[in-house]
Amino acid sequence: MTVMKKKLLGILSLALVLSLLAGCTSNSSSNNGDTIRVGLNYELSGGVATYGQGLTEGIELAVEEINKSGGVLGKEIELVKIDNKSEDTESANVSARLATRENVVALLGPATSGNTKAAIPAAMQNKIPLITGSATADDITVDSNGNVREYIFKTCFSDSFQGVIMAEFAVNDLGAKNAAILADSTSDYAKGLSKAFKETIEKYGGKILVEEAYQAKDTDFKAVLTNIKGANPEVLFVPGYYEEVGLIVRQARELGLDVPILGGDGYESPKFVEISGKEAANNVYYSNHYSPMDDAEEVVKFRESFKAKYNKEPDGFNALGYDMAYLLKDAIERAGEASPEKIKEALEATKDFKGVTGTITIDEYHNPIKSTTIIELIDGVPTFLKKLDPK
Repeated sequence: MTVMKKKLLGILSLALVLSLLAGCTSNSSSNNGDTIRVGLNYELSGGVATYGQGLTEGIELAVEEINKSGGVLGKEIELVKIDNKSEDTESANVSARLATRENVVALLGPATSGNTKAAIPAAMQNKIPLITGSATADDITVDSNGNVREYIFKTCFSDSFQGVIMAEFAVNDLGAKNAAILADSTSDYAKGLSKAFKETIEKYGGKILVEEAYQAKDTDFKAVLTNIKGANPEVLFVPGYYEEVGLIVRQARELGLDVPILGGDGYESPKFVEISGKEAANNVYYSNHYSPMDDAEEVVKFRESFKAKYNKEPDGFNALGYDMAYLLKDAIERAGEASPEKIKEALEATKDFKGVTGTITIDEYHNPIKSTTIIELIDGVPTFLKKLDPK
């Protein structure tokens, strides 16, 4: 090898090392440009696209309002939006790209627990705060050893909380203690809700008469529903996402299984009733973060703004996205600078943040202390039933 070639190789190697170092350290300080860049990692296509689309609509409305009002610390928020296609692997790739190449100071999303878990490693490794408004799994903000994940935050209640709330609703409001469970065996979300529901029913002296399982993308549930009907439960708990649950509700009613069907916030989608049909979507109850029928001043204002922009009524995911964006704005303002580390510290200190989905205080595990809403479907129309405050 000639001396000239050796020098050229050395220069190229040095350039490569410097570029890698720049990529790893690009997020260590606040944005120096005219905008504050925030990454969106959402399910904009694929199996649970209505969740990601709904959250994104809420975020974009909030950011539009924030920027029109002068931005944050004199800068506008710039959203860097990438579709994770409702896939865990793609979610991990999007998170890594946003954290290392896009110079963002915070990550919003993904929507589901599985996709959020895939996004966590890149956020933690690069020390970028990640906020999810809808990943309800209990182990989002804490690891398997119970240690708090320093840069991960939730603005939604957890699966265990939803399972407990719906079991208490079954016992106290519906007078039902003998229940059946039909859960997605491939979903962390469904497993978490099922465990909490079962434990709470049994704590109240009730019994789970039968537990059946299905898998995501299944379309024929008649065999398991027939088994459940034979057990004669007073209520059926179906924790899952709208694509399968809509079919389950329709097929259950076709089989004459007319008991109350209970679930969690995975039911919140306009597609649910399209799949189940309006006539079948009765005697269905689920926990949610928000109801458009709430007459609180901030809820009414949000509804009017959302309808003006999108020409439709907002749902729970729209509201969760809206709150997330304003919570991030609040944290950046309290931080005094748009640096990931300072934003993380401000998020940890959040207390009594008044949002559309409730007043939020972040606890020691980076979870929100907030109220929950029970929704009843009446001829397919989500109807506000009651609001429960944390005890």
